[in-house]
Amino acid sequence: MHLIPPMDDEPPPEYVAFVTLHAPDLRAEAFRLVGGAPVFEEIYLAVLTDLAGHWRRLRWLRRTGGYVRKRLRARAGQWREDQVYEVEVRVLRPPEPVVAPARSGGSLALRKAAVIEGTARASLDALADAEIAWVHASLRSRLRRTLGYAFGSLLLVLGLIQFMASLSTDPL
Repeated sequence: MHLIPPMDDEPPPEYVAFVTLHAPDLRAEAFRLVGGAPVFEEIYLAVLTDLAGHWRRLRWLRRTGGYVRKRLRARAGQWREDQVYEVEVRVLRPPEPVVAPARSGGSLALRKAAVIEGTARASLDALADAEIAWVHASLRSRLRRTLGYAFGSLLLVLGLIQFMASLSTDPL
């Protein structure tokens, strides 16, 4: 029995939908914040892991968007501070979306599916990123819970030792 239930092994559909919807923008923003450095993928996945770890609370408070932007800025700032050499960061404009030319082949329904909201299929990259981030957050949560139990047990044993030592030295 848990006061706060542990994370599920599988990400909830709302989390996957959020990542799928915002993945291109988050990637572009991470790319922009680090000036095009190859580390932007790591920062992007770390932010998704942070989001997954706090998903229930943030969804309940309806603060997911602000949290993600704040974590992106914080992770990019940490990356800049960790650099041993001077880093020249150029703020890049977000890339212009590439509009695919209309194909003459295929049915009308397939051509409209890319445009009509709710008919586009989830990107497999975003789905994979959501799954990976959720697993990392779940493992981090289990580690913190285990360390909490170990630390609490250690404090309990030390408290009992001190209590037993005070009983043996107190004359009645």
